[in-house]
Amino acid sequence: MSTITATDAKNKFGQVLDEAQRAPVHVQKNGRDVAVVISAAEYARLSAANADAKVSPRVQQLLAESMVQRRTVYEALAK
Repeated sequence: MSTITATDAKNKFGQVLDEAQRAPVHVQKNGRDVAVVISAAEYARLSAANADAKVSPRVQQLLAESMVQRRTVYEALAK
């Protein structure tokens, strides 16, 4: 994992893309991380992992019960 300033990232964008194929590249502005450049493969892996995250059936049940019990509140808020 490497770190680069925003100005250097702008001036050396091709290098940043090459580095991102090996490891995430942190981009800093004024000494703070403002972005991370990752490879397309890493992005796909993270997206797939996020898509696999499931909501607990108990949470879904509680939401459904809440919708029934508080229907009028939800309808009023939707207006």
